[in-house]
Amino acid sequence: MRMARSLEKLGQEHQVAVAIAAAAPDLGTLAEAVSIPVLAQHADNHPAGASTGWMVPESLLASGVQGSLLNHSEHPLEPLDMALTVERLTEVGLTPVVCAREEQEAALFAQTSRPPYLAVEPPELIGGKVSVSRARPDIISHSVLSVRRASPGTHVLCGAGVQDGEDVRIALELGAEGILVASAVTTSPDPEKALKTLLSGFSERR
Repeated sequence: MRMARSLEKLGQEHQVAVAIAAAAPDLGTLAEAVSIPVLAQHADNHPAGASTGWMVPESLLASGVQGSLLNHSEHPLEPLDMALTVERLTEVGLTPVVCAREEQEAALFAQTSRPPYLAVEPPELIGGKVSVSRARPDIISHSVLSVRRASPGTHVLCGAGVQDGEDVRIALELGAEGILVASAVTTSPDPEKALKTLLSGFSERR
């Protein structure tokens, strides 16, 4: 809750569009408490009804969230299941944010699913101290080109090891339109300071 409220405040101050992807038990509470979009971390291609244990899109919608991550490296999906889940989320009015491990996967998902947002995150860099924008800038630039060719309306985000405003600035210069970040904030002794540092990268580019 503290992180969500800090993100809401700082997003307004820096004039950057922000959202928070929270654990399932917190979704409804956060959606009621803040004005920024709250996303689930996963959704299932499963019908409403007898769906015990499944993250059904209709249930997510009822909780007040506005979308969901899909295919994060910690919760991967088979390509067909991922594509069908994108369809299910879109049908009920939720926004899918699809994660891809590298350029080829990003291009495939852009072509088959055309999600509104696609985040490129090399798994080996997730949770580390070296950003993808410094360690593998080619992944960002090549993914942006491939995704734009396949699905011009898809916005490309990048993640994995993003630590500070300079990492963000480089990612934006390489063509990404935003970032997907977790550990730089959640493991920081001062999460609000970490958020300020990351958001400064957007201001520096402008």
